[in-house]
Amino acid sequence: MSLESVVVTGIGIISPLGHGFEPLIAALLAGESGVREVPELEKVGGLRSRLAATVDGIDPKQIPRKIRRSMSKMSVYAYLASQQALGMADYPAEQLAGGRTGVVIGSTLGSTETSEKFFIDYFRDYSLERMKSGLFFQLMGHSCAANVAQSLGITGRVLAPSAACATSCQAIGYAYEQIAFGRQDAILCGGAEEFHPLTAATFDMMNAASTGFNQQPSESPRPFDHRRDGIVCGEGSGILLLEKKSAAEKRGAIPLAEIIGFATTSDTSSIATPDVEAMLECMCLALGDADVSPDELDYINAHATGTLQGDVAEAEAIRRLVGDRVPVSSLKGHLGHTMAASGSIELSASIGMMRKGELVATHNLQQIDERCAGLFHLQQNKKVQPKVILKNNFAMGGINSTLIIRSSTHD
Repeated sequence: MSLESVVVTGIGIISPLGHGFEPLIAALLAGESGVREVPELEKVGGLRSRLAATVDGIDPKQIPRKIRRSMSKMSVYAYLASQQALGMADYPAEQLAGGRTGVVIGSTLGSTETSEKFFIDYFRDYSLERMKSGLFFQLMGHSCAANVAQSLGITGRVLAPSAACATSCQAIGYAYEQIAFGRQDAILCGGAEEFHPLTAATFDMMNAASTGFNQQPSESPRPFDHRRDGIVCGEGSGILLLEKKSAAEKRGAIPLAEIIGFATTSDTSSIATPDVEAMLECMCLALGDADVSPDELDYINAHATGTLQGDVAEAEAIRRLVGDRVPVSSLKGHLGHTMAASGSIELSASIGMMRKGELVATHNLQQIDERCAGLFHLQQNKKVQPKVILKNNFAMGGINSTLIIRSSTHD
């Protein structure tokens, strides 16, 4: 599809496994888990899950108050990750305001934490007198994208997709298309999420949250494993700087990887239950967009969250696509499910695997569920130099998305 080749030149990460691209990759290769027990969840009546993958060590006050006051936690994460991406790429500051640099950053919702604080205060006496003027800017659906654009002085196109677990995969795909068609020269793209007990409660009410490992946090979630019992919700932000390849080369930037294909589809068979055929179709469309055959894939980074139905459906779709020839793993066992940030954090990790020459195994995959069998499941890290990687993200609401990336050192 590409009229212009699109490369990744910068990556910023705020995650449960640390701050920055290199700390993330080091933690994943070491098999670390960012999941922890959260005692505060015990205060929520009816909530059975006690686990989350949360971000530590962020001081919002490192951001000037002038721009910080319109930011919730997720916007803080997105801003800091964006700064990291621009710094890694050594992107010229003067180009941010030139109209050819854009932002495509999404989240599942506006800040739930901010909403809770407002309504706790509002229901005291139904008064708006104590409402701060900057509150709305933390609540609006495009808060992360708007705050990043405003704080960094970016004047190009701004989009804020919202598709739950598929959000940042879509954001990267839409940014790729904007650049490929010549509408922008560079775009900061990805997603951000902040953890709130109501996020975990949403999945708990649907019997999709992990509840059986509250005393053993690092043993859940368990993608593809026969003992898996659901999602562990997380938070963070992954931001990638995409650039037109010719422009990046002209300024001497070093490409980290190339985006070569994208697809996103709507599965109308069910708003909640994943469908094998729809997943397979999305992967095939992305491969077609990239002009890549399944035989050319070197690794598949699965969405696999540790749910009973979702993992089985994705395993079947991958099995139909490549059988047991291509290594497959999920990073949810390490990171939890960072929701709107999951696609961009995990794609960044996949780029890290390319550059390190080592594929990360699925954490907690000890005994493969027979319904998920027939794939080349990675239960141990594998030394290999992948050139072409497929990345899946599938969301409730029937939103499927797939990206294809290629090593920047390919022949």
